[in-house]
Amino acid sequence: MKTLQDILHNIKIEKILNDQQSLEIKGIAFDSRKVKDDYVFVAEKGTETDGHLFIDKAITNGAKVIVLEDLPKEINENIVYVKVKDSSLALGIIACNYYDNPSKKIKLIGITGTNGKTTTVTLLYRMFMSMGYNCGLLSTIENIINDKVLHTERTTPDSLTINLLLYQMVMEGCDYAFMEVSSHAVVQNRIAGLKFFGAIFSNITLDHLDYHKTFDNYIKAKKKFFDMLPAKAFALTNIDDKHGLVMLQNTKAKKYTYSLSSPKADFRAKIIDDSFDGLHIDIDGKEMFARLIGKFNAYNLLAIYSCAILSGMEKEDVLVKLSALEPARGRFECYRLQSGAVAIIDYAHTPDALENVLNTINEINLLKKNEVFTVVGCGGDRDKSKRPIMAAIAQKLSNTLILTSDNPRTEKPEDILEDMKKGLKEDKANHKHFCITDRREAIHLACTLAKKDDIILVAGKGHEDYQEINHVKHHFDDREEILKY
Repeated sequence: MKTLQDILHNIKIEKILNDQQSLEIKGIAFDSRKVKDDYVFVAEKGTETDGHLFIDKAITNGAKVIVLEDLPKEINENIVYVKVKDSSLALGIIACNYYDNPSKKIKLIGITGTNGKTTTVTLLYRMFMSMGYNCGLLSTIENIINDKVLHTERTTPDSLTINLLLYQMVMEGCDYAFMEVSSHAVVQNRIAGLKFFGAIFSNITLDHLDYHKTFDNYIKAKKKFFDMLPAKAFALTNIDDKHGLVMLQNTKAKKYTYSLSSPKADFRAKIIDDSFDGLHIDIDGKEMFARLIGKFNAYNLLAIYSCAILSGMEKEDVLVKLSALEPARGRFECYRLQSGAVAIIDYAHTPDALENVLNTINEINLLKKNEVFTVVGCGGDRDKSKRPIMAAIAQKLSNTLILTSDNPRTEKPEDILEDMKKGLKEDKANHKHFCITDRREAIHLACTLAKKDDIILVAGKGHEDYQEINHVKHHFDDREEILKY
């Protein structure tokens, strides 16, 4: 059982009222509905709600300690009030303390960047497991403890859930944990108090401006992750991205770089051949064949290789395991249809990701003998600025464009498509485009029109098996629709 003194360790307290350091704490919550007897309630000022409004509710439900930024006018003498400058930061540290700081007992490696996070963490998890290590995974697709798969809904969970999962990983004997670190998670202090063994930066492009407001803020959010690393950790960055070295500017960690083009990088790779069958690639002077496809996956493979070497693995062992890795679900998954066409499912939901995927397709389809069909939409209630940009990219890099629904959420699908259409050039020669709000019908049209060796890209949802419409999730899986053909 933890005491109040235990969970407040390393918290910068501005004021404490009715102090009871020996008080036994049975749980932590930042949602008043989850508070039980002898709990600590942390009142966060969130993006949508202010936890201070629910303090009375938390006390009614049994909270004995309230961690807050603003003291109430009326003080309950039976309640301990802990005033801090930033409740979300305090919550992260409290969560670490409550679960015995599990990140200090496991080698936690975090990956951040606009694209490549899920593929990198998933394949790192698979590779290290195949090398005999017990591992945990925290990703967009799923959380895994050794072989046990757990459901997930967010790129990076809240700090309580992260520490609970890490604690469970430690209890299950995990040696490593691989974790996606989103910019939201950094800004919202969901990783506060965690000790990372290493951090990887993949790339950064236009995304999440609805939240961060400016691209500069978005960059600073990624950089903050590296700024908080301890001196014994490694910081690995892609220097082919123009913001790659920015991540290393203020970090105390040991600095390393990887690249497909710079001879100055610590870890280097070169693509020898790229096809829909896989990559023939040279990594640090050794040739190998990988089942993954495309230049962006060459970067992912190099990041995985570099991370493994920095973790003390043998070069030859790593290359052998790399060659056996399969793509992560919804990340450039390839299928051959009965018609002979190639269908690719990818999570690409940003302009840069969509451009990378289509460029990869066109590089493989070098002689332009085969038609490229792109089925794509944009999510509702999210950054509207990227909608016309994504449509323009898809039109430029494919022969037939089918605009359709992604997750419309509370917006009308027709309105989202109208925003996307603003990026189209009506006079583009030999180009066809359709607007079909029903995603199933859009995929059906592409599969019907595509002939032998044509390429269909179904972009935007990847691993997701639902469509969110007016706060309700309806089952829908791009993969299931493709497998019908």
